[in-house]
Amino acid sequence: MREAELYRRMPGDAVSCFLCQRRCYIKDGEIGLCRVRKNVGGKLYSLNWGKCVSYAVDPIEKKPFYHFFPGSQVFSFAAPGCNFKCEHCQNWEISQPVEIFGQDLPPEKLAQMSLRAKAEGIAYTYTEPTIFFEYAKDTAKLARKKGLYNVFVSNGYMTPEAIGEMDFLDAARLDLKAFTDKFYKEVCGGAYLEPVLKSIRLLHKKMHIEIITLLIPTLNDSEEEIRALSRWVRDLDRAIPLHFTGYYPANRMTLPPTPVKTLDRAREIAMEEGLLYVYTGNRPGDPGENTYCPKCGFKLILRMGMRMLENRLVDGNKCPNCSQRIPGVFRKGR
Repeated sequence: MREAELYRRMPGDAVSCFLCQRRCYIKDGEIGLCRVRKNVGGKLYSLNWGKCVSYAVDPIEKKPFYHFFPGSQVFSFAAPGCNFKCEHCQNWEISQPVEIFGQDLPPEKLAQMSLRAKAEGIAYTYTEPTIFFEYAKDTAKLARKKGLYNVFVSNGYMTPEAIGEMDFLDAARLDLKAFTDKFYKEVCGGAYLEPVLKSIRLLHKKMHIEIITLLIPTLNDSEEEIRALSRWVRDLDRAIPLHFTGYYPANRMTLPPTPVKTLDRAREIAMEEGLLYVYTGNRPGDPGENTYCPKCGFKLILRMGMRMLENRLVDGNKCPNCSQRIPGVFRKGR
C-alpha cells in the first residue's frame, strides 16, 4: 500500500478522490468504485501499488501506436483495477477483480526488467493505468532516468487535475469507445462521453496522442455515429491518428465479431471527413494497417498484424517521395 495522491480529506474522516471522473466520496473503511483505493482513518491508500498482474514485451504497434517510435519494443505491465465495468472487456479477470492480487514488483524491479528485455519504453496497459497512477508515476520517473519512454493506454476517464500531474508521460493512446452517452452508460458501467472528450483535448495539448475506437455491431458502428466521431477528431486535429479495430466476443458480451466491411467503411468515412491518418486493426493484411503520405499517397510504413515490416521515412519524419513531414515521434535517419 502507498498513500494515494489526488484526494482531499473531508469531515468525519471521509475523503474525496479526484483521480478519475468518478470523483468518489469515500467514507472511512470504504473503497472507491475502482476497488483499489481505500480510506483508512481519513487517509486514502492505493491498494494496488506494486502489485503487477501481467507483464510482457510487445511491439509498440500492439498498443496500438503507429506514429510513436514505430518498430520499437515496449515493456508492458498492469496492476489490478479499472474505473469502468465494460461488458466486453477482454481483460476482465484483472481489470474487474473481486480481490486485490498480483506479483510484488516495485518500480525499481520493473525498470530493470525493461532494460534486460531491451525494451525502449514502458507501457502502462492491460487494465486502466489511471487507477494505478502512483505505481505508474513512480515507475515512469525511474524509467525516464534510464532513457526509457513512458506511454499510457487509457480509457481517458481521468480528471484535469490528474492530467496536470502527468508530466512523466511521453504519449497516450486513448479509447473513444463510442460517440454517445448511451453507450458509455449502458456498456461501460455508468460513465459519460464528455469527460473522455475533455481528457483527449487536454492530453493533446500536452503530448503525442492516438485514438482508438473498437467497433461493436449494433452498438456503436452506425455510419452516422462514425461520421460524427470522425468530425470531432478532425475539428480537434486532423493529423491525430485514429484507429478502428474489430470486436470479438468477451466477458459478458456475446454479439458476433465485427465484419471486415464495417472496419473498411469506417476508415472510408473518417477519410471522407478529412482525417489524414486512419487505421484498421485486428485484421492482419488489411491495407488500413499501413501509413500513407497524405500529400502524394506514397506508402511510408508497412505493417502486418500489428508489427512494422518497413519504415521508409527519411530524416526521421519525411516522405521520401515528396518531402511531406509526417507528425509523430520518430527516430532520426532512415
